[in-house]
Amino acid sequence: MTVVASRRPRAAEERPAGTGRARPRRRRGWRRWILSGPLLVVLAILILVPAGFVVVAAFTTDSPRPGASLGAFTWSNFAILGDPDFTGGLLNSVLIAVFGTALALVIGGGLAFLAARSNVPARRFVFLVGIAPLVLPSYVGALAWAMLGSPQAGLLNIALRDLGLPPVVDLYGLGGMVFVLALFYAPYPFLMIHSSLSLMNPELEDAASIHGASVRKMLSGVTFPLAMPAVLGSGLLVFILMLENFPVAQVLATPGGVVTLPTFLFQLMTASPARGNEASAIALALVAIVATVTLLQRRALAKRSFTTVTGKGVRARRVSLGRGRVICFVLVCAYFALSVVLPLLALLLTSIRRSPYMDSFADLLRPNAVRFDAYGAVLQSKLFATVTLNSVVVSVVAAVAGTILAFLVAYTAYRTKARGGGLLEGISMMPIAIPAIVLGIGLLWTWIQSPIPLYGTLGVLMIAFVAAQMPQGLRSMASAIRSTDPDLEDSAVIHGAPRRRAVAVVTLPLMRVALSSTLLLLLMLSMRELTVPLFLYTSNTQILSITIFDQFENGGALQQAAVLSVVYVLIMFVLSYLPRRFGGTTDV
Repeated sequence: MTVVASRRPRAAEERPAGTGRARPRRRRGWRRWILSGPLLVVLAILILVPAGFVVVAAFTTDSPRPGASLGAFTWSNFAILGDPDFTGGLLNSVLIAVFGTALALVIGGGLAFLAARSNVPARRFVFLVGIAPLVLPSYVGALAWAMLGSPQAGLLNIALRDLGLPPVVDLYGLGGMVFVLALFYAPYPFLMIHSSLSLMNPELEDAASIHGASVRKMLSGVTFPLAMPAVLGSGLLVFILMLENFPVAQVLATPGGVVTLPTFLFQLMTASPARGNEASAIALALVAIVATVTLLQRRALAKRSFTTVTGKGVRARRVSLGRGRVICFVLVCAYFALSVVLPLLALLLTSIRRSPYMDSFADLLRPNAVRFDAYGAVLQSKLFATVTLNSVVVSVVAAVAGTILAFLVAYTAYRTKARGGGLLEGISMMPIAIPAIVLGIGLLWTWIQSPIPLYGTLGVLMIAFVAAQMPQGLRSMASAIRSTDPDLEDSAVIHGAPRRRAVAVVTLPLMRVALSSTLLLLLMLSMRELTVPLFLYTSNTQILSITIFDQFENGGALQQAAVLSVVYVLIMFVLSYLPRRFGGTTDV
């Protein structure tokens, strides 16, 4: 009773508002925002403000402009949702995304299984094949396949005519888009599913085998269901990326008279005058679609446990393919040829032909039919030096800044008790649900009205890349932090080290591979980015991806576009080598 009596006055003192005892609690509450507060401000400037401009524009009569009002509130912008071009473009985009995602999952998942869990010959080569298309951005791949598969002048059709066969290859349309997108987005599910299959504890598979299950039943009943989060997660990512992909649609769908949602948005934004308000209304509708698909994915994974990775050292169980080893390896080589070899050959051949047009491969045997003058002209030009330097500077700065920001957000959200962790994660993931074209317009509206004179400089491109790639950076960092045991860091703190020093000396070295991988990922994404800077660049801030796309759109510069694409692929290849040189190797 004595203890109770002594505690009761203290409790009573804490209850009334305005007493001295309540203030420390408020202060402690504010302290929990010290870490998350500045990050929320940064993310708000990077993401929320551009997204806010898009939302406001969807409900007003005028687009944001310096020194101009937004006009009156209106619902009329949403009338565009009944436009036949919109409904047709949306249907085409959904069909492309659904079938393209299914094909990408089959390709990427099949390669992941072969590399991680089978006895296929040359498994390391299979792993490299799975990630090799990353050195060719989807729009460069689309340019190459346009050179290969255009109805009349495509290299494949020329070869067929030389063989006396009818020219039947035509990639201008929905089928061509599904094919090309699946080829170049298959590495995404490959990497995610390969990681899941490699880390999977084989004890459940062993238990199934002990109880008499065949290899096929073990795979269908145990292995593949356990990999379902990786399958659905990568499928959702690929579906969204395909749904919003503009450059491939512009290269392969537009010539065939097919309207997709990204090309329709581009038409709205490039109309005279620009119809940005209606484009913003479409963006909100697309966000609703993405949110619905994400909700369905979460429900599919709800109330089920997929945890199989424990603290024990595990070694993935290999499945014997029997006589199918050779067939599977041939299929791997076929995918490598379609996704890397043929596109590179097409770019090389187009870059060294004297004439951009030819009727037969026999034309290449004529005198001076093949020349390398274009490489000298392009590589020595001031344009090449400028756009390459711009691309490297913007990409490196954006990758470094994006990696630092992603680490700070992930650490704050998953390792601290700071308030607003869920809000940090939610804001960081917003750009994946906003069409890249509309996000670029939101960034344009933000920075042309900013008191800081960044528009027209490389700085606005750096900011745009950090904002657009924040979801990928956060996912990569969050996965690494979750898989890193915090006990060592806490032990350093217990032994007297400040938390900052513990993070710098313990946590960051443990995450060296993850940090270098995230840095490389953001560097490659920045080098590949085309859609977001489409409305942000000027003649002084042009980058390599924009230059390649512009020259391809200008039919007279096809050879120059091919030369730049070849050089660009070489740069991407060097970048892809960096993590294996400095960040450790991947065990396959």
